[in-house]
Amino acid sequence: MVALMKISVMDTSASPAFAVETIGLTKRYPLSWKRKIVLALDHLDLQIRPGEVFGLLGPNGSGKSTTLKLLLGLAIPSEGEARIFGLPPDSLEARARVGFLPENPYFYAFLTGDETLRFYGKLCGVTGAKLEKRIEELIDLVGLQNGRERPLRSYSKGMLQRIGLAQALIHDPDLLFLDEPTAGVDPLGSSQIRDLILRLKKMGKTVVFSSHLLEQVQEVADRVAIFSLGKKALEGSLEAMLVENQSTQINLPAELSAEQQERVRQLLVQAGVGAAEIRFTRPHLSLEQLYLRTIQKAPDANPPTHPRP
Repeated sequence: MVALMKISVMDTSASPAFAVETIGLTKRYPLSWKRKIVLALDHLDLQIRPGEVFGLLGPNGSGKSTTLKLLLGLAIPSEGEARIFGLPPDSLEARARVGFLPENPYFYAFLTGDETLRFYGKLCGVTGAKLEKRIEELIDLVGLQNGRERPLRSYSKGMLQRIGLAQALIHDPDLLFLDEPTAGVDPLGSSQIRDLILRLKKMGKTVVFSSHLLEQVQEVADRVAIFSLGKKALEGSLEAMLVENQSTQINLPAELSAEQQERVRQLLVQAGVGAAEIRFTRPHLSLEQLYLRTIQKAPDANPPTHPRP
């Protein structure tokens, strides 16, 4: 018996409002030796606007990499649909607008930085004077002026990630997918990659990346989605999500003595009015606190499996 797959259809007659959009995106992997199915991604609805920096967060096996594969057209969804600028991810038109840096990119170690970019540029159809100009721009953008004539075998991990970013940008894509761009990179290299992402944002690029470095995500992302066991557990802007709504914070212009603190407390209890210089704000969580709180609320279990039909 052949199982029928329900696919939702998006209207692409108008100009797409989103760089990335998914509706009910689902991926199941069969475990033939157990006659079961792993639900790797469970009905993901996601909308990412052009020019956003969007972070995908979650523990290993939460669905981040599966999401990226589906958005890149490297895997076929079991159900649902994804669109890149209103186009199917595996279409030539969509792929021409996308750059990708995998977590562990493979490069030819005997090529220099310039030769690597020239090789990938020609693969993307960029040639001649346009390619040479683009190489100059990208070498400057990623800060590899001193490494452009060195073979990649002599590159540090941070330098490899930066040349990887350059190759992902060689055809000037509108959308970048970065899978753990700072994995294994030292603090200096990590900071440089963070600054690169911010520069790409200023250039109007849309950046979607996964990362385990929560502090770095907090510094660059406009919005994030936290995944757990194949499901999107939380999504939103960092500004809104990191506000602690269960309490109120009072900022004072100077440190108060214990006696002064008590007097202010009594005044507030009795009248609810403070001095003119007292400002009321909402205390903020760190992204790490929000992440741990979200993940800890999820069931502590292995990825769900289901009997095969």
